[in-house]
Amino acid sequence: MPPKGGFKKKVPPSDGTSTPLTPSLAVELSYLHLPRPFKSPTYAKNVSRRTKNLKTVLAQERERERAERESRRLSRESGESGAGRGRGDGIGEVPTYTTIEAPPSVLPHLHLCDITGLEAPYTDPATGLRYHDKSVYEIVKGLNVGMAKDYLSARGVNSIVK
Repeated sequence: MPPKGGFKKKVPPSDGTSTPLTPSLAVELSYLHLPRPFKSPTYAKNVSRRTKNLKTVLAQERERERAERESRRLSRESGESGAGRGRGDGIGEVPTYTTIEAPPSVLPHLHLCDITGLEAPYTDPATGLRYHDKSVYEIVKGLNVGMAKDYLSARGVNSIVK
C-alpha cells in the first residue's frame, strides 16, 4: 500500500531568496582541477605514424627474410663468402616474429585445482585430484570414481582410482 502523501516530492515553500549551491561530495573530491604532472604539456600526437596489423607485419617480415636468403644465395654462387655457410656466423640466427624459439622454462610447474582452476597446494590421496581448499575437498570427496577419472583424464593423467 503506497504512503498517504503519494510519491510526489514536496518542494519547500520559497521566500524568493535563493540559497547558494553547495558542491556535492563528488565535486569536492574531484581531481579534475589539479595539475597532472605525469602529462607533458608539450606532447603532440604523431598523426603521420600509421599502425600496422599483424598480417602486414608478418608479410613484411617474410619479404625481408626472402630478400636476405636471396642475397646469401647470390653471394654463395659468386664465391665471395666461403666461410659464411655455417649457422655460427650470426646471419641466420637473427630472431624474427616467425622464428622466435625459447628454451623450456626453469620454473617449477604450477599445480592447479582440478575443480576450480585455482592454485592447488593439496592432493587427495584416494583419487589423485588436486584441490584448492577444504570447501573444494568436500566436493572431491563426494565425487564418484567415474567422475574422478574424467577429471584426471582432462588433466592428462591416467591413473587408477582406489
